[in-house]
Amino acid sequence: MKVRLFNRAGQLVGPIEVAAVVKTDAEWQAQLTHEQYEIARGKGTEAPFCGTLLDNKRDGVYTCICCQLPLFTSSHKFNSQSGWPSFFDAVAPENVKTHVDRSHGMVRSEILCARCDAHLGHVFEDGPAPTGTRHCVNSESLAFVDATALASLADPAAD
Repeated sequence: MKVRLFNRAGQLVGPIEVAAVVKTDAEWQAQLTHEQYEIARGKGTEAPFCGTLLDNKRDGVYTCICCQLPLFTSSHKFNSQSGWPSFFDAVAPENVKTHVDRSHGMVRSEILCARCDAHLGHVFEDGPAPTGTRHCVNSESLAFVDATALASLADPAAD
């Protein structure tokens, strides 16, 4: 698969060919907290208005909690009043993928990390310009990296 990664200068580059991150359930459980595992690997949903990143206003990048792939940027975040962090676009279209989710008697578009298939949330067609989309994401599926520390996301494949 091809994704966009940060280089040592803190710049998003690519697309770059990378291998998928595949682990056993036991390995994911050892890496993640119970709640992170239930949401990111078990396709759960955190309670609305409870996520630690909902009210985060800092400048930076939101990465996958499982594999650290850059997924969203603070410049795309907006207050949707839905109770979950919301973004009008991904950091790069290659870094997320969607899947039809027919659970709970609904038909929705599930958002997944392109590199490890972590469940992120759902995307809806009721967001602001310029995309008109609302990526509604669980805080437990994300990690936040401050803009001053983007070089810490450097991937050797990006240099």
